Amino acid sequence: MEEPAKVVKMNKSYTILISLIVALGGFLLGFDSAVISGAVKGITVYFEMTEWMLGFSVGCVVFGAMAGNLMAGPLADIFGRKKILIIVAALFTVSATWSAFATGYTEFIIARIIGGIGIGGAILIAPIYIAEIAPPKLRGSLVSFNQLNIVLGISVAYFSNYFLVNMEGESWRWMLGVEAIPAAIYFLALFTVPRSPRWLILKLNKVELARKILMKIGGEEYAEVTIAEIQRGTTKKEEKGTLAEIFKSKYTTIMIIALGIAFFQQITGINAVFYYAPTIFEQAGGSTDSSFLQAIVVGLTNLVFTLVAIWLIDKLGRKPLLLIGTSFMTIALLMATFAFSNATYNFSSENLDKVGDVEVKTALMELKDKSFENQGVLFETVSEKLDEAQFLKFKRNEITNFININATLVLIAILLYVAAFAISLGPVMWTLISEVFPNKIKGIAISVVGFFNSLVSFSVTQIFPWELSNLGPTTTFAIYALLSLFAVFFVHKFVIETKGRTLEEVQELLIRK
Repeated sequence: MEEPAKVVKMNKSYTILISLIVALGGFLLGFDSAVISGAVKGITVYFEMTEWMLGFSVGCVVFGAMAGNLMAGPLADIFGRKKILIIVAALFTVSATWSAFATGYTEFIIARIIGGIGIGGAILIAPIYIAEIAPPKLRGSLVSFNQLNIVLGISVAYFSNYFLVNMEGESWRWMLGVEAIPAAIYFLALFTVPRSPRWLILKLNKVELARKILMKIGGEEYAEVTIAEIQRGTTKKEEKGTLAEIFKSKYTTIMIIALGIAFFQQITGINAVFYYAPTIFEQAGGSTDSSFLQAIVVGLTNLVFTLVAIWLIDKLGRKPLLLIGTSFMTIALLMATFAFSNATYNFSSENLDKVGDVEVKTALMELKDKSFENQGVLFETVSEKLDEAQFLKFKRNEITNFININATLVLIAILLYVAAFAISLGPVMWTLISEVFPNKIKGIAISVVGFFNSLVSFSVTQIFPWELSNLGPTTTFAIYALLSLFAVFFVHKFVIETKGRTLEEVQELLIRK
């Protein structure tokens, strides 16, 4: 069924305003995810963390997001999208404030997990809400507002970290605590948005209230057409979907697409780059200040190319963007692999003088004027000179003093990778999963997919510090490049185009009769 031509023109500004307010949850999600990158050194020292403790302190947000994923969909079906988003905003506020004032490791982790629960709710419910109020011709762009706000939050977090890093005292507390301000604004702004018309009809049978909202969005004709579509796509007697039902054969195609895209969005390493951007650039020999500055460039690149994705997603389509993006992600990761594989390590007198730890420096003097062609041999040799604690300090803090690498190639590779992700897997995944599920199973299905996405993300962020220290950046980026190549093949074989179709048309296309 074709949408009336005047739908897009009528009250477009109102629909955009609603979408922007709801998508502020994405801003908090992005800010919360990236701000930890600047606090890594500070919290490591303050809480005396091991590699695995550090990995968990960063990844525990994703751990909390998994709980949020599981709860958000069903609760949003019961209580409505708007109410759950308000709770999410409150969780962000509590988490930011508590983590900034935490004095113990366990307390810090709990505060971060609370924020993770907020992330799990925001990342699922905001796209669902926007998809349910948006006209089909605008849906891809409006749902992508959520991703735009995520990357805007990431960029702002990098800027915030850069300006706060040299503050006297424990600057990491300021980095984490400043998030409470936008969280409080989000909490208040959510009270101004209407409830989802689709939810009002499907769950409460409040057709007249839904009609008033839809008329404000697109006019009387749009309201009547949309209500007819919603009522045609389901019946009042239809039972609520169950966990077992989403794995029935008729939903196989939908689940393959949703779970596959959710897997490849995270397994290709994007959150490792965002969470540890300054660490990666320090591994390439940059100073602390320059690595924070380069992280800002990463955030801005992400922002610019997300805007490009929003411009193209309803013109070029979902599948073409995914194919282009995953292909260039593979190329970029191979470039990073090449750069680190050609790095050398030189123990000159000048480089040895840069070592801050006196005991480590004394032990390493035996390697004066020696060079190493790869990190594996370097680690094997150095580990024989240092005890376990000293070797850990060397891998974390001192190795960057000795590396000789094409840092420009590393920067270009990371920027290309982020740009390619920003036009593809970043925004397109959330658009697709907000489109493909029928109303009957949408709440439970999107929670399962979100939980799976967060589980993969948690695994990546948990293991990344260990990978850098033990496998080295060369092997780490090579693994991500291979997985990104698999993503290209998956998109080509399984993903369908949903551009320009109503939600009901998409579901009719995908569900096996």
